[in-house]
This record gives sequence, C-alpha cells and structure tokens, in this order.
Amino acid sequence: MNFGGYRGKRVLEVGCGAGTDLVRFARGGAVVTGVDLSPSAIALARQNFAQQGLTADLREADGEQLPFEDGSFDLVYAHGVLQYTSNPAALVQECHRVLTSGGEAVFQVYNRISWLNALSKLMKVPLEHEDAPVIAKYSAGEFRRLLQVFRDVRIVEERFPVKSRLHGGWKGLMFNTFFVGTFNALPRPLVRRFGWHLLAFCRKA
Repeated sequence: MNFGGYRGKRVLEVGCGAGTDLVRFARGGAVVTGVDLSPSAIALARQNFAQQGLTADLREADGEQLPFEDGSFDLVYAHGVLQYTSNPAALVQECHRVLTSGGEAVFQVYNRISWLNALSKLMKVPLEHEDAPVIAKYSAGEFRRLLQVFRDVRIVEERFPVKSRLHGGWKGLMFNTFFVGTFNALPRPLVRRFGWHLLAFCRKA
C-alpha cells in the first residue's frame, strides 16, 4: 500500500483499530478519518495520534451505517474488516456510497482456497481469530462478486508461507523444513492464487 500517495486526499479507514495504518496515511499528508465499533480502539487511536503530533477525525461508528454524507472521501481503506462483519454487503455498499466519483477503495479478506486454510485443516491447528463471533473466508470469485458495485476491481493474492516459531514438535519441523521451502520453490504464477490474503483495489464509477 502506497501510504504516501494520498497527500491532500480525504482518507477514511473503516475498522481503524489503534490507528496503526491510519497514522501512516496521515504522515503521508492525507486528511484522515477513522471509525471503529470498539470505544477502546478509538481511545487507543486518539492516544496514538496525540503521541505522534498528528490529527485525525476519530469516531466510534458502525461500518455498515457510516455517519458521513455521500461522496465524502477519495479513499476508503478497510483492511481485515469484511470477514468480521455480520453484513459484508452492507459494509461494501456504505464504503461505495461515501466515496467520491472516481474514488478508490481497498479491502482485505482471508482466502478460503489458500495454503494456510488447507494446512490448518490438515494439521488440525486453528487459525488466527477462529474464536471471533463472526469470521468469513472467501474465494477470489466470491470476493469479486461481493464487490460488484464498483466499476473496476483488481484482486491480488498475498501472504505466502515463511518460517514460524509459533509451533514446535513434528508439525513445526515439517512446516519449516519441508512445506515452506517446497511452496516457495514453485513458480509463483502456479501458487499465487493460494495466498492467505486477498487484497481488492477498487474504483467507483
């Protein structure tokens, strides 16, 4: 993500958390707004911005019912949010609504047809946030259909296996010594669609 490429642009992050990415947009000169359902996340984001001497409009709000007028932003950024919302179509529609004509949206979800999802089932090792009240995974086709309200949608698969110290024993040994090396030795065009993350770069008509 080119965080420095939005100088002077109005950027909204839906599900901003503690503002880690939103701070990077602000440092790049963007006029930033962040919303999150969690009041503690907004409190942390305010502390984060204050500590770094940056300004932002930070609000506790629901991404499925954004408190902004139509066409308010040049970029809407929702990284790792759609998979946790009860009505992803409503969130996508709201992100589209608040974008100006020609504006951009960036979404990230988990890839159901991925190396990590398959390995989790095979090795019986739970994935991150498996205990979340709502968690969804999408194929690239399902993700594209969810985003069909946008004029242009470009989907990029990313996050490929690297060695990990999270798991030990034979499972960790097999993953680090066999699977990681084999997967990454294969030609990237053959395995790209199995990346754990799906990123969508969208543009409004």
